[in-house]
Amino acid sequence: MKNLRILSIVFLILLYGGCDSGKRLSPIGLVKGNTWVLSSLLGQGLNLRDFPEGVPTLNFLEGGRLAGFTGCNNFSGSFSLEGTLLSLDPGAMTKKACPGNGEQEFLAALGRVSNLQVSKDKLTLTDGTTELMAFLPR
Repeated sequence: MKNLRILSIVFLILLYGGCDSGKRLSPIGLVKGNTWVLSSLLGQGLNLRDFPEGVPTLNFLEGGRLAGFTGCNNFSGSFSLEGTLLSLDPGAMTKKACPGNGEQEFLAALGRVSNLQVSKDKLTLTDGTTELMAFLPR
């Protein structure tokens, strides 16, 4: 009887602990609520001269909405996430003329994203096996 009671307690601890950790490790739970700041593009560190107006950002919002900054223009679009499969659509964007080609490189990489890897300290967007961009939380 004592062994059955101990086994029941262990089972309940594992059951509730497992539910809690699943919520914390959910990709959507980790990406939402942060402003993600670009730290590398196409496997290279950032050349801040390519982004004289500021470093690009991403914000994953409720309802599959996406917002961000390209380093020159703001955008508001959508995202779809199933497991680690990710699709990004920057949607509507302001039309400010931008120096250099940092914005074009950022948007081109954004369009190639198909997967993500996320922890509380880093968001990595890939096209499967190739790292396209990495972000740090602000």
